[in-house]
Amino acid sequence: MTVESVSIPGRFNGPLESGQGGYSAGIAAGLLGGAVEVTLRSPVPLDTELAVSRTDGAIELLDRDTLILEARSMPEFHADVPPPVTPEEARRASAGYRGEHDGQFSRCFVCGPARDDALGVFAGDVDGREVVASPWTPPAWSADGDGDVLPEFVWAALDCPTFFAAYIGQDLPASVLGRLTARVDAPARAGDEHVVMAWPLEVDGRKRTAGAALVTGTGEPLAVARALMIEPRES
Repeated sequence: MTVESVSIPGRFNGPLESGQGGYSAGIAAGLLGGAVEVTLRSPVPLDTELAVSRTDGAIELLDRDTLILEARSMPEFHADVPPPVTPEEARRASAGYRGEHDGQFSRCFVCGPARDDALGVFAGDVDGREVVASPWTPPAWSADGDGDVLPEFVWAALDCPTFFAAYIGQDLPASVLGRLTARVDAPARAGDEHVVMAWPLEVDGRKRTAGAALVTGTGEPLAVARALMIEPRES
């Protein structure tokens, strides 16, 4: 019997003391392949061996008796992507990034402005559209030996902008990623400029959903996602 496990390295945090949701979901998705829906059940511990429990078309990651996340294949997943944002539009939008410079997410490895080694996905509002966007040039360390960005980093880049998309024109409350569904159709290339864009979808009480896409500099979609965010209950 083969015992599987995975571990989220400490440098790939979202909140200060737990794994970035998109990256963690992408690691789980890579164990299944294709389009995958990942539901996060508990904060993802860093530098911790997480046991992989497999069933047909699904997995669970567990920290001893604590369920961390569940993932299942979603071969029918589809997302309608708005007209692509150009790199020039994305650069202008990114100048209005509303992420916090201190606090729980200030050192997120994707969108944390307090880090000098972040992926640099700083999504801001696109003028005249209900879309947020950021330019993104993936660093060499995010890619394999052929220069193709590893899927878990694409998942990571798709995650953070959905929060800002869900609250366009509104104050930014506390909110956590509850579920992320994504499909990577073609590889991004390290060193090439891309655009990460996201847009609001639905509001249901404390729950909000948003879509996201990674596109090339010429607007070709490479990956799509749908995120569910949940605002904590008031104490």
